[in-house]
Amino acid sequence: MVPETKSIIGAYGSWAASLQTQPSLSFRNARWKPEQLTRWKKEALEKTRELVAAPPQPATPEVRIERTFEYDGLTIEEISWQLPYGRPTRAVVLKPKGAKEPLPAILALHDHAGKKYFGYRKIVKTGDDQHPLLAEHQREDYSGRAWANDVAKRGYVVLVHDAFAFGSRRVLYEDVVGLKYEGLDTRGKTDADPEKTEHIEAYNQWSSEHEHVMSKSLFCAGTTWPGVFLSEDQVALSILCARKDVDPQRVGCGGLSGGGLRTVYLAGLDPRIKCCVCVGFMTTWDDFALHKAYTHTWMTYTPLLPRYLDFPEILGLRVPLPTMIQSNNQDELYTLPEMKTADKILGEVFKKAGAGDRYTGRFYDGEHKFDQTMQIDAFDWFDRWLKKAK
Repeated sequence: MVPETKSIIGAYGSWAASLQTQPSLSFRNARWKPEQLTRWKKEALEKTRELVAAPPQPATPEVRIERTFEYDGLTIEEISWQLPYGRPTRAVVLKPKGAKEPLPAILALHDHAGKKYFGYRKIVKTGDDQHPLLAEHQREDYSGRAWANDVAKRGYVVLVHDAFAFGSRRVLYEDVVGLKYEGLDTRGKTDADPEKTEHIEAYNQWSSEHEHVMSKSLFCAGTTWPGVFLSEDQVALSILCARKDVDPQRVGCGGLSGGGLRTVYLAGLDPRIKCCVCVGFMTTWDDFALHKAYTHTWMTYTPLLPRYLDFPEILGLRVPLPTMIQSNNQDELYTLPEMKTADKILGEVFKKAGAGDRYTGRFYDGEHKFDQTMQIDAFDWFDRWLKKAK
């Protein structure tokens, strides 16, 4: 039995943790031999996909190019596409100005940060008139940098799209009925200037309160929030891979926080991602259950999956494809011991598969962030695995 300790669920913590001591599909289990890697992946992927329960994958939609322009040494396309549900998804594509040959590509995944009004705009900069809330967000989490721009300058085609329930995909007040929240007046928040700071902050507050409603509704609909993320991110990935300026055999993905969460599921379950960097979103199910579930979005959880895989092993499904984890030692969203345990788990999975050199877990001083030092390390990792040897 797990020793009795205090937890966020009181005296029930040790009991809850004891239920998941040996996930049955962990590649670390002695029942799986190194030479059974292919068989294990097939079985584990099938179960994970079943439980993630992503909605049926729609056909790749037609892409509309809204405008093309140059900024910051880049050619930038503002694009959109229509899924079978919801409003159109807005996105940007960035690549070095004058680039000719098919390039490696990055699907850059934006964060959560409790800011659903914005989506892809959190990690790009497409003009000098950046909204002050976006400039502040980039200062706080990204060393003041638009990291999607910076990695594009290294010689990549980069696509950044609004995730489900963010930006152009957000839930709008006028579409919701039957819900009221104390202390929040939503009237007038869709007036002629919806980008007033006060309106954006009111929306972010409202959408935070609405998140548990969406999650419960998705469960009742037979899917999960990770499943919807996965499905929509795979559509974006298909759009990226189909571009004539992209080499589809050299595509990576990555992101901070909510973008790291999306990296876990997308890179773990879609082999088209040849290299990934998960930033600020790696720990164990025990850490969530006993210590930190309250610090995380409902978007994290796939019911029953902990019976089969620990959280880092979702990403481990991609073994032996190159994988980097970046964590911050003082990240308030996790406990350091469990971040270290997750790093050890992934190291063991890759080593057992004979791919120890294709995994790296790195720890940095500081709180939750993807700062310039981390960005440089991440971009170097992409370069190592996605760029052709000269």
